[in-house]
Amino acid sequence: MKNIAVILAGGTGSRMGSSVPKQFLPLGGRTVIEFAINAFDQHPAIDEVAVVVHPDWRKRMEEIVALRRWRKLTRVIDGGSERYMSSLNAIMAYIDEPDDTNLLLHDAARPLVSAKVVDRVVAALRHHEAVGVAVPSTDTVWEVHPDMNEELSIENEEFIMPRFVARIPERRLMWRAQTPQAFRLPLIRDAYQRALQDPQFRATDDCSVVHRYMPGVKIHVVEGEERNMKLTRSEDIETMLSFLNP
Repeated sequence: MKNIAVILAGGTGSRMGSSVPKQFLPLGGRTVIEFAINAFDQHPAIDEVAVVVHPDWRKRMEEIVALRRWRKLTRVIDGGSERYMSSLNAIMAYIDEPDDTNLLLHDAARPLVSAKVVDRVVAALRHHEAVGVAVPSTDTVWEVHPDMNEELSIENEEFIMPRFVARIPERRLMWRAQTPQAFRLPLIRDAYQRALQDPQFRATDDCSVVHRYMPGVKIHVVEGEERNMKLTRSEDIETMLSFLNP
């Protein structure tokens, strides 16, 4: 059984309002993506590492690869315009690998994933075709819907759609998804093949593709960690530094 870690770094930084994609921002003397790659390149259970990057940033990524000389990083793969396209490009890059190959798909924006979390994922892959990482929600979660029957309000010169609480799920059942999300190669390949036949297909992560298009497959969940947070806002850098320098 072969474990391949794929670091998904195809974003361009538009949502953070930065001219530099968040995976290339500095963090503790390195870039964010270097921490993410290191976590897998240094893990004894990972056999190979690949990184998926936007074509506009491929040269920068290759410069970092040349500088760091990671032992296990073998491929830099072009990403797509959507996250799911980056996952699909990675899957296709390894399509000829044996059926017992595992792909661990990890967001580059989660640079502080620990060896313990990777341990849990790899151990679960010995018995399950699909594995997700998540942490229990400490907040009550509301499902909120827009109220299409009320008039739009104006707030700060912007139109605001009225919203209402549609459902309050039981908190003990709510977990916040993280990455890596890991799959046996034939499973994630077949899930995406089915998804691409759906003209309304949209996905923000890979477990949701398996859940929707391979409904007979149970996705095993292992517990993540708060430090495995996702870089979303500029202030998240300070929080990550606090984890690096407790």
